[in-house]
Amino acid sequence: MFNPRPQVRFIAIAGHAPCVVVDDFLLDARAMVAQAVAAQARFAVDPDNYYPGPELDLGQETAFRLDEFFIQHVRRALGAQRTVSVAARLALATLPPDRLHPLQRLCHRDCADLAPGVGAAAAVVYLFDDARMGGTSFYRPTQPPEATARLLRAAHAGTPADAGGAGYLTASNAHFEQICTIPARFNRAIFYDGAIFHAAQIEAPALLHSDPARGRLTMNGFFRFRKRSA
Repeated sequence: MFNPRPQVRFIAIAGHAPCVVVDDFLLDARAMVAQAVAAQARFAVDPDNYYPGPELDLGQETAFRLDEFFIQHVRRALGAQRTVSVAARLALATLPPDRLHPLQRLCHRDCADLAPGVGAAAAVVYLFDDARMGGTSFYRPTQPPEATARLLRAAHAGTPADAGGAGYLTASNAHFEQICTIPARFNRAIFYDGAIFHAAQIEAPALLHSDPARGRLTMNGFFRFRKRSA
């Protein structure tokens, strides 16, 4: 499924582990897109994770194979020692800006409620040809942690955030500074520390589409791991 001889690059992110970038990630990325098209009716919105569109779980076998790649090529750069859990799914961003929940208009992290010594990582594989649909950007808070936490709690409760506009976050604002952007490219994978604030860089939302063959289709992975000792 995955390229056995990947070309791995490391993109520095100030104050965090690097973003690991792998081009030509899947051996047959078009087959994955075809799988998504065939399974389009089984995609569903999960209201608990605030992804701006429907998703499809890829099952344990795919998740375990993704973890094998993570173990061989990625975990050391992200400070991981042993994987605790892993999940993989397809996702299709479809929401227009005027339908976004306040929380979806901000950046976010993938590391809530982690036990001591446990870390989190995420992966995104871009499965669309039109790079204008956007890659991924990383951010750092510009306010004290308490202020950032209040902002996120208010957004979670549905209160319009004062930190941004009415659409997807694509630039620095009063609460977050954009520090790095990884452009999208078909069959490019990125792996990154789940503690970094991040958001999809969707600057042309009019291009989003509900057809997996035409829309912003991604394969997403999520890891929990025991941190490597210093």
